Amino acid sequence: MKISSFPLCARPYEAPGWLRGGHAQTIYPYFLARPAIVYRRERWELDDGDFIDIDWLDNVADAPLVVLFHGLEGSSYSHYALSMMALLRQLGWRGAVVHFRGCSGSPNRLERAYHAGDSTEIDFILRRISQQSKRPGYRLPIYAVGVSLGGNALLKWLGEQGRQASQLLDGVVAVSVPLDLAAAGGALASGFNLLYTRHFLDTLKYKALGKLERFPSLFDSAAVAGCTTLYEFDNLVTAPLHGFRDTEDYWEQSSSKPWLRHIEVPTLVINALNDPFMPASVLPQPYDVSSAVVLEFPEEGGHAGFLHSPFPGKLTWLPERIVSFFGEQGGRTALRPINTVPEFQIS
Repeated sequence: MKISSFPLCARPYEAPGWLRGGHAQTIYPYFLARPAIVYRRERWELDDGDFIDIDWLDNVADAPLVVLFHGLEGSSYSHYALSMMALLRQLGWRGAVVHFRGCSGSPNRLERAYHAGDSTEIDFILRRISQQSKRPGYRLPIYAVGVSLGGNALLKWLGEQGRQASQLLDGVVAVSVPLDLAAAGGALASGFNLLYTRHFLDTLKYKALGKLERFPSLFDSAAVAGCTTLYEFDNLVTAPLHGFRDTEDYWEQSSSKPWLRHIEVPTLVINALNDPFMPASVLPQPYDVSSAVVLEFPEEGGHAGFLHSPFPGKLTWLPERIVSFFGEQGGRTALRPINTVPEFQIS
């Protein structure tokens, strides 16, 4: 099955005339009807005693696979995940939505959960998926998509791995990524953006306080319950539970922007200039990235929105742009020898 046989979208994003502004374009998609996707859930038991749940979109065994890493407090039922899986189903491809620990609807077992720079977890997941996808002497085409927090962790992993990442992936798209976590944290700490912060904190605090039933001395419950910013929550919970000194240390070590110059897998980074979560002033410039990275910064789109006309709107532009990018890299849709590292050049 050839990617080029489908009318996929490679044109620049244009927001509907009736939906203007980064906040509207971020929030409106949450109210749209979502496609019904039938997943097959697989639970991986981990050596540390925890688990990861992956929701699979099955198709023929040798179809290309797209692995999606969701955003903060996202899941396989986030609107961007469902729209991506709907297109893959149409194409006859396979999909996998990886749930970070504690995001699949079941609390994870350990004190730790997940964080924006967890490239070690990304590495384990992609290596296991790659191993499962091998055929005798060959590997199926595998692509990855990371949205928001998941995109940050994925880009960081790509930079750390350099050329080795091409042994596991044939292409990557990262969407609405908080590439500079300090800048994103600052943006979410005031004004209308506090609406998003409260939305995230509702579930983050609920999960964190739930851990106190199993680990009573883990942190100060009153302080966590009183958090009003992600900075405060990360300082009390995320940073100490994942080995960071404090919020500043966590955000500095976990930001993906410094790693973009080391990426060697064909990668598309899509961030709207009006994304409320990520100030346009700190987005990377061409000199900040390697020749394997394509930067695409539409004027509008909000945070992981990118709604497409006509009214009431469709969430088709983003998944079509993602698969189009994979097609631009050669559209690998067949088995390839395991030891072959593809030679890509993107100008």
